Amino acid sequence: MDIFSLISLLGGLALFLYGMSLMSSGLEKLAGGKLEGILKRMTASPLKSLFLGIGITAVIQSSSAVTVMLVGLVNSGIMELASTVGVIMGSNIGTTITAWILSLVGVESDNVLIKLLKPESFSPVLALIGVILMMSAKNSRKKDIGSILVGFAILMYGMNFMSGAVSPLKDMPEFTSILTAFTNPILGIATGILLTAVIQSSSASVGILQALSLTGSISYGMAIPIIMGQNIGTCVTALISSIGVNRNAKRVAVIHISFNIIGTAICLLIYFVAHYLVELPFLTEVIGPAGIAVVHSIFNITTTLLLLPFTKLLVKIAERSIKEEPETEIAFLDERLLNTPSIAVQECGQITIEMGHIAKESILNAMELFSHYDEKKAQKVIKLEKEADIYEDRLGSYLVKLSACALSDADSNSISKMLHVIGDFERISDHAVHIMEAAKEMKEKKLVLSESGRHELETATAAIREIMGLAIIAFDGNDMESAYRVEPLEEVIGDLAEEVKQNHISRLQSGVCTIQQGFVLSDIMTNYARVSAHCSNIGVAVIELSQSSFAAHQYLGKLKTMDDPAFKEMFREYRHKYAL
Repeated sequence: MDIFSLISLLGGLALFLYGMSLMSSGLEKLAGGKLEGILKRMTASPLKSLFLGIGITAVIQSSSAVTVMLVGLVNSGIMELASTVGVIMGSNIGTTITAWILSLVGVESDNVLIKLLKPESFSPVLALIGVILMMSAKNSRKKDIGSILVGFAILMYGMNFMSGAVSPLKDMPEFTSILTAFTNPILGIATGILLTAVIQSSSASVGILQALSLTGSISYGMAIPIIMGQNIGTCVTALISSIGVNRNAKRVAVIHISFNIIGTAICLLIYFVAHYLVELPFLTEVIGPAGIAVVHSIFNITTTLLLLPFTKLLVKIAERSIKEEPETEIAFLDERLLNTPSIAVQECGQITIEMGHIAKESILNAMELFSHYDEKKAQKVIKLEKEADIYEDRLGSYLVKLSACALSDADSNSISKMLHVIGDFERISDHAVHIMEAAKEMKEKKLVLSESGRHELETATAAIREIMGLAIIAFDGNDMESAYRVEPLEEVIGDLAEEVKQNHISRLQSGVCTIQQGFVLSDIMTNYARVSAHCSNIGVAVIELSQSSFAAHQYLGKLKTMDDPAFKEMFREYRHKYAL
């Protein structure tokens, strides 16, 4: 093996890793929010979590990525620690699918149908189809499928490069003498740990082992300990990802490490006992890529079956390893989720909905102060406004980072919608504080509105309650019917605010009301009108982005200048409902 073979080996590894990354990215984008939906159905049932872990890892083809994602979800407060145990176990089984795919490299036969299973036979076709889809398809889903096919083809070419580069080793006596050292299981485990820790991918290290097995120099006795070590080595990624996160997130990494170390220790003990008490002739037999896939699967399934009944014990080990301390900050989205953008987009959506409910709660609490002023409730409005500020700042920054990731068209539209509405939710909470201050001023100055003034305020307050509810429902459930009803009601509230101000001037001229009452009432109506305008922005964002565009001024211009029967009918309905 010369320098050129070494260059081919490194180049093959580079292609392998890039192909896997491209394929995983395409699969993850194609799955989109389905992954998030799977996680939302997570329960405390270890068995259900196990199968979900297998499914998620089979989709994104990386157990390390799943663990990093779990660290991010726990750090953000989205997932409970106990729910991650089954997922981690399932991810170890799910990642064995890659080894089975790579085992196709070792297919040997003169049969035409079997020859078609060899990567060099079908990879060029997949690459061609994939490139055509990526370059010509307008549909993002088809582009993602193209990315998956190209990634798979590159991965297989990388595998072929590696196997071709190491094939001269079978004729080198020096290589054979080195391999004899791997008959020591401890050294084999250490090698597996080191190799996987360096390249941070158990799938890639298994692929390298499969490539080496094509030389015919690797036996079952050498491969089994190395495979055991690879499962421990993959924990390095989780360990690195746990730096700088909260305690529960660190515990996810501890569970992952504990599971793999304990599982490997048990299997190693069984291996030693069986090896020394019973003759195992197959250990000296040559192992191929398919045999490595079999051993990899059996090992991971066995460790899972052994430790599945002890999930609570693994959680206790993690809790004792990382002591509990009170958290001082609101849990929020973790940047580790940027590694799986579709998950991050879905969770951003949930956080934005939370922000919307904060804005709604702040407005409702502020308006209740007119009928009964309560200092605790007033302070709650201030607290909610500060929370909304934090949400806007952190969520906005996070969405900007997320928008730079590789996203599907649907995810890009979702980010655009969220970036448009978080500012509106924050401003609504600001207006809630202004409304609260108006109620406080009325309380401190002992201002009492006239009967007609109270009626007008109550009518306008009811309209604000309804438009706020419609905006939240529209955004929360992407409800088009509610979204279309927001703008007609916003028009009514705008007219209502001006009418209340004009009525107060008439009462002022007749001596029924005072100037001080007028200032406060005018301030309240101004804030009401602005709240309804922000609700209008939210409704427009939902409507426009459901059509994969955002042109608010164009939409509103058409709506108000064209003879739209539906708009006019809803406007008349609300005008009658909130008539003074």
